[in-house]
Amino acid sequence: MMIVDDQSLVRAGFAMLVRSQPDLTVVAECSDGRDCLDTLATVPADVVLMDVRMPRMDGIEATRHIADRHCAAKVVVLTTFDLDEYAFTALRAGASGFLLKDAPPEDLLAAIRTVHAGDAVIAPSTTRRLVETYVRTAPVAPALLDRTAALTGREREVWIAIANGLTNAEIAEALFVSETTVKTHVGHILAKTGVRDRVALVVLAYQTGAVALP
Repeated sequence: MMIVDDQSLVRAGFAMLVRSQPDLTVVAECSDGRDCLDTLATVPADVVLMDVRMPRMDGIEATRHIADRHCAAKVVVLTTFDLDEYAFTALRAGASGFLLKDAPPEDLLAAIRTVHAGDAVIAPSTTRRLVETYVRTAPVAPALLDRTAALTGREREVWIAIANGLTNAEIAEALFVSETTVKTHVGHILAKTGVRDRVALVVLAYQTGAVALP
């Protein structure tokens, strides 16, 4: 874990929470986005907890750089502000998760593990508005429609399940297959559609009409 926040007390609080878990380790604490990028160059991290508002370089810009570098680190953006624009820009920048800082500790820990496992996490209060905004402002490219046509029937089932918010374990249970098989399908879906991650798969499902807005 890497924790990025310009407030030392906030970093200390998150670090204490993470270190209380036997399966999680804090490898670095950074005060802003620029510090985060410099540190990631020498200190690998699986998951980055990223604040939004910071000096020198904010969390959105830092997340964009991490995605552009094809860095293996997954980013969970944390913010005090439940505003659609933050979630929207964070996920467009390449974040795998978006949570509010006042989320219960167990939710934050679950989000870290979920993102590390390859799933996406979005604050429930913003999910529907976020998807609606994405669909309205980011029309699907014709090439993506061609790629979704290449999905097999089972891959399409997995894709729809992802769009409906199911985790790999839940998809495996619903389809009566192993979780390893689901992960293989997810990899094929990402490769065929050419999108970055599960968040983009969810957006693509709504954009193409594979899943209808509620």
